[in-house]
Amino acid sequence: MATVLAVHRSRRHDFSKFPEAAVKLVAGLGVEGDTHAGVTVQHRSRVARDPSQPNLRQVHLLHAELFEELARGGFTVRPGDLGENISTRGVDLLALPAGTWLHLGREAVVEVTGLRNPCSQIDRFQRGLMAAVLDRDSSGQLIRKAGVMGVVLAGGQVCAGDAIRIVPPPLPHRSLVPV
Repeated sequence: MATVLAVHRSRRHDFSKFPEAAVKLVAGLGVEGDTHAGVTVQHRSRVARDPSQPNLRQVHLLHAELFEELARGGFTVRPGDLGENISTRGVDLLALPAGTWLHLGREAVVEVTGLRNPCSQIDRFQRGLMAAVLDRDSSGQLIRKAGVMGVVLAGGQVCAGDAIRIVPPPLPHRSLVPV
């Protein structure tokens, strides 16, 4: 069963986010009280390039299965450490098509917009972690494993233990690309 493992936010542009009992998602903005919430881009590097860009990264979701994979590689990474707002369990986030709706809890809906493109801050958090969240498939294509990004379509409270219902978009599906 697909569930929310943990929820996080930070009011500052820190790398990691802090655990919360619940977060409130606000339609069109993101996580209430989180530094990355907004209609336009809030990530510093993207603001520097073009502050008028739409914010396709309002919510960062990361699969808990990655924590276990990283632990096997000798890394200690806990929910929130990689800056995600929502840690999930039982969802193959990376395999979802663009435009998938994730119904979180009773009311909230997040539309998956794309992949998180890992940045050099990951190596500052733990040396070698950047390479561990990147891989190559059998054809040599880069695989980014640092979660997915989304926008909030419907607001609501999200807590650990909430169910996640997955609604794929109509065919044809588009693969996720970095946003």
